[in-house]
Amino acid sequence: MDPMRHPVPIATFTINPTVDLSLEVTGLRPEGKSRARLRSVRGGGGGINVARGVRRLGGTALAVHTAGREVGARLNRLLDDEGLAHLPVEIDEDTREALVIAEQESGGSFHVVPEGPTLSAAEERQCLDTIARTAEHCDHFVLSGSGTPGLSAEFSATVARAVAAAGAALIADIARPQLTTMLAEPVFLLRLDRVEAAALIGRPIRGYDDACAANAVLLARGACEHAITTVGALGAVCSDGDGHRVIAAPDLPTPPRSDACAGDSLVAALTHQLTEGADVPRACEFGVAAAAATVMLAGTDMFESATVRTLAARIRAVRATGPVAE
Repeated sequence: MDPMRHPVPIATFTINPTVDLSLEVTGLRPEGKSRARLRSVRGGGGGINVARGVRRLGGTALAVHTAGREVGARLNRLLDDEGLAHLPVEIDEDTREALVIAEQESGGSFHVVPEGPTLSAAEERQCLDTIARTAEHCDHFVLSGSGTPGLSAEFSATVARAVAAAGAALIADIARPQLTTMLAEPVFLLRLDRVEAAALIGRPIRGYDDACAANAVLLARGACEHAITTVGALGAVCSDGDGHRVIAAPDLPTPPRSDACAGDSLVAALTHQLTEGADVPRACEFGVAAAAATVMLAGTDMFESATVRTLAARIRAVRATGPVAE
């Protein structure tokens, strides 16, 4: 899809996508062979998953991503077959492949992901040029997923400046070191998981108070207008200049299976709701519902729309006390 000819409400960017091979085994054995059933083969990576989730909720999104050599060609075919609108940026090294193993005996999942390709300086510039052009024709731009080995320290900060210059709202869900260099740039919304939030405040994120503290640091630095820190099975805290709101995750009808796409599900549902006119706290409630609907599924499976809406009806944000900024 050419964004210049087909504007979309939401665009995403994935610099280090994957082809995810999802397997199911009775149990992993240290000796011999663990016989597996192939559950699915699909394109993955933060921004691609977000675009998939937006589409599943009835929205429209364009997934911009790198694609390299044979695996990149397979990624493109998978996304085409799925009917997901996407715009590949060709690179010289192979796109990575990831392995997701769902173990029936334990009910758990294992996600094994290699580092991925190294981009040249010219390939980085090509990605940035594509992002800048795409951001001119969308309302919300989502930067999500892990970086590539050797990625320029200023890459995500440059993305933030380009998206702001284009007039789109940037929603970022990224990790260090890219997160660190982006904190001085204009960002509409930042989502932190417990690992990144803990690094920010220097202690583990065990509950809502810790999440409030992490968000307060972001807001005090002027790093974003809205901050969301997730607290695993507890839910999330959504904060802005008006205060903190605790969003408790709903009780699940079945035990959790995999959190592989929980964060991407939250960002997808949140961004979709923003394009539908919801404010950030209400959109975050919907995002927590989507994450809850996803963790009940194995591997890299994402939520069903009906389940999200059922769970969202039981979630309401509660205003928390404490300083907005530290």
